[in-house]
Amino acid sequence: MVKSHEVDPTMTESRIMEAARKVFILHGFEGTTMQQIADQAGINKSLLHYYFRNKEKLFESVFAFAFRQFVPQIQDILVSHATVTEKIERMVSEYMDLLLKNEILPAFILHEINRNPDRLYAIMQNTGLDVNMFVHSFRVEMEQNKLRPMDPRHLIVNMLALCVFPVAARPLVQRVLFSNDTELYNRFLQERKKEVARFIIQSIQV
Repeated sequence: MVKSHEVDPTMTESRIMEAARKVFILHGFEGTTMQQIADQAGINKSLLHYYFRNKEKLFESVFAFAFRQFVPQIQDILVSHATVTEKIERMVSEYMDLLLKNEILPAFILHEINRNPDRLYAIMQNTGLDVNMFVHSFRVEMEQNKLRPMDPRHLIVNMLALCVFPVAARPLVQRVLFSNDTELYNRFLQERKKEVARFIIQSIQV
């Protein structure tokens, strides 16, 4: 741990957020304290509170930052001229990469859905992400008999659930199915990118 007196006086929010991300991943939201984050960042708690009033504000900022890194890639996919199946393959890969780099996201989403869904919705709206473009593309191909008739909202929920669950449930699934072998489970999660896309695509093909 870096001692407070060794910290560069130009310490920025990004350093604090990176420290918070690491601690949240290690201990989860409920198990994390502001003191742990301050220790990880190498600062005193008073300075941490100067930047972020409380743990929830910091957690929200870490989530919003991570989500903003993800949106441009997804937006590019949504507005592209790729087919729906090609978009699914690319979106699943990008989404899984986001989750694997930021494993606190599932915990945050579940936490916010129960405590403050309006705040979560506002964060997502502020990124400018518009899933209606994907819905439109799906309906166009469905009308052309290229895809099986279905409500595309089922597809979106299925895709999100298949990506999120193995990350959110890692502590249990890794123990039950992989003898708590972290390396083996990490390889399994990488394989999920292709497996989820294949499973989803097969479910919508005519």
